[in-house]
Amino acid sequence: MEILDGLSLFNTFPLAELEVGKHFYWEIGNFQLHGQVFLTSWFVIALLIVAALAGTRNIQVQTAPKGFQNLMEYALEFIQDLAKNQIGEKEYRPWVPFIGTLFLFIFVSNWSGALVPWKLLEIPGGELAAPTNDINTTVALALLTSLAYFYAGFSKRGLGYLKKYIEPTPILLPINILEDFTKPLSLSFRLFGNILADELVVAVLVFLVPLIVPLPVMVLGLFTSAIQALIFATLAGAYIGEAIEGHGGEEHH
Repeated sequence: MEILDGLSLFNTFPLAELEVGKHFYWEIGNFQLHGQVFLTSWFVIALLIVAALAGTRNIQVQTAPKGFQNLMEYALEFIQDLAKNQIGEKEYRPWVPFIGTLFLFIFVSNWSGALVPWKLLEIPGGELAAPTNDINTTVALALLTSLAYFYAGFSKRGLGYLKKYIEPTPILLPINILEDFTKPLSLSFRLFGNILADELVVAVLVFLVPLIVPLPVMVLGLFTSAIQALIFATLAGAYIGEAIEGHGGEEHH
């Protein structure tokens, strides 16, 4: 009886109203799309487009850049250095747009989950959250990364790229094939798990201790969100560089 009274009291005064896995669906023919992911993704894309236009609206060539242009140039230099370190001096330039898009989209998405009060915006079903808080988004980004390093390998080595699966010995063929499956899995679940856990922890603390405790956790969340974006972009560059490096090794021989 006391247990039932406790449960009824808990239902009357819930500590947190958190739902995981409930989505706002768009019905398009026979397909169901997660509408809340598209809404927040379009918000992030709009922010990036506005930032790009603001940073290139009045480019200062002769004088030192100021204001937002200086920030955008710093971001470009950071991404170029990241791509150069992972892919190599000779091959990195064509991959700067891809690595940069991954990093900026994930970075802004992660920070939107920490800074934008998505939960306060009501939708017919589910709730809004950062795009990277949905496993579909992170899996899509990971699969794009896999396609990118396959393209890099085949564009440099042709069908000879497949030789990597039997090097240094054909015995490793199953392990080398398995590795290509684990790369996108690890990329997607690492990003999704960290962002979901961070938002859940902050949400629970806001309900339990709404004034003091959540603030340092939110600051820590901003830091870890940036680190997650950096890790994803760095690993993407490393995988592309690894695919290209084999070609360099063949040329060397």
